[in-house]
Amino acid sequence: MTLIKSISGIRGTIGGKPGDCLSPVDIVKFTSAFAGILKRETEGRVKVVVGRDARVSGEMVNNLVTGTLSGMGVDVVDVGLSTTPTVEMAVTDLGANGGIILTASHNPWQWNALKLLNSQGEFINAELGSQLLSMANSGDFTYTEVDKIGTITYDDSQIRKHIEKILALPQVNSFAIKMARFRVAIDAVNSTGGIAIPLLLRALGVEQIDELYCTPDGRFPHNPEPLPENLEEISKLVVKNKAHVGFVVDPDVDRLAIVCEDGGMFGEEYTLVAVADYVLSTTPGNTVSNMSSTRALRDVTEKAGGRHFASAVGEVNVVEKMKEVNAVIGGEGNGGVILPELHYGRDALAGIALFLSHLAQSGKRVSALRNTYPNYYISKNKIQLSPEMDVDAILKSISLKYKNQPINTEDGVKIEFGNEWVHLRRSNTEPIIRIYSESDSESKADVLARKIIDDIRDVIRG
Repeated sequence: MTLIKSISGIRGTIGGKPGDCLSPVDIVKFTSAFAGILKRETEGRVKVVVGRDARVSGEMVNNLVTGTLSGMGVDVVDVGLSTTPTVEMAVTDLGANGGIILTASHNPWQWNALKLLNSQGEFINAELGSQLLSMANSGDFTYTEVDKIGTITYDDSQIRKHIEKILALPQVNSFAIKMARFRVAIDAVNSTGGIAIPLLLRALGVEQIDELYCTPDGRFPHNPEPLPENLEEISKLVVKNKAHVGFVVDPDVDRLAIVCEDGGMFGEEYTLVAVADYVLSTTPGNTVSNMSSTRALRDVTEKAGGRHFASAVGEVNVVEKMKEVNAVIGGEGNGGVILPELHYGRDALAGIALFLSHLAQSGKRVSALRNTYPNYYISKNKIQLSPEMDVDAILKSISLKYKNQPINTEDGVKIEFGNEWVHLRRSNTEPIIRIYSESDSESKADVLARKIIDDIRDVIRG
């Protein structure tokens, strides 16, 4: 049983005692607090968009959330089974004051979560998140009188509208995609990608679609995080059916992984690299990714004449930096593509349309396209600490040791060594330091990580 309360949302397992899991009591409490904050900041009636992925617990959680919002005097637009980017866009399209996405993203099917959006359809910031947690803990909210109960309306058109906006993007070349006669395999892990992706592909002119796990019943057939070790079935399907490309999404469709025609992995880090390369060819400008993402994005950005900027980890931070530097595209190395021209949120549907446009116009196979980008390898490690250790002091000692190297301390400590880098981040939930390192080979990245781990141990020993 787990309940994680943070500014990025309220996430937990279903089943157990209140306070120990995402129980009905906790769902109502945090939904009430969110409604209370929106009402405090809004004159007149408040409107909130609610959508969900296909998790087994989704309908139950949805009923609790919409009923609670109504009881707080908030008008609800329930868009039903949907995707995270669809809900984000619906908030602004419908003129809502906020949104709630019911999804635990890549967590197993036993989990669910409330992801909270502001009036721009973007995740709430740290300040608002802190207010939410405080209000939830204090219970400082009031339910409305019976004659002011909020309305609940249903709208199942938002995925279609989302797709229409993607097709209208100048970078999306539906004609080229149709002429390429692509055969596309998809794995939607039995969630809402199974609804949205086939609709998108057909709208783009793709006639041959091999569907794997596209029944939106929430029974995830494998670990839903789109990592190579979880994608053996679609890899085999692509080869067996001679598909040109395979696409894999997580349950809420904000992350995109790509499978090459030979069954090999394009690399989740390289989803954003390839899409950015294409967008930059039509719209030169700046890019943003978080500090733990591959250097390859910097390389393609500079090649196109733009500047790359790194943000702290987390979509909120990426978006903030993108706005600051007027980036034309950005995202995170976990397969998250953010195209501001569409909206400021990770969007796997947009990623698919842009990648297929890129592929069709390149005339290359997916594996050949991947080979046009610099090869970098990221090694992910962690070091366990005892609870009494001063993590910040340890990180400061490491930054002093490498003070002559380019260092960024905005989010932990990131140290650059030419084309290599290492990024140290403390965990917010347990006494560990996460260590991400990148080099031009897997062995070099591992060696760099081990060196930094030895440095940390030297600091601990004193």
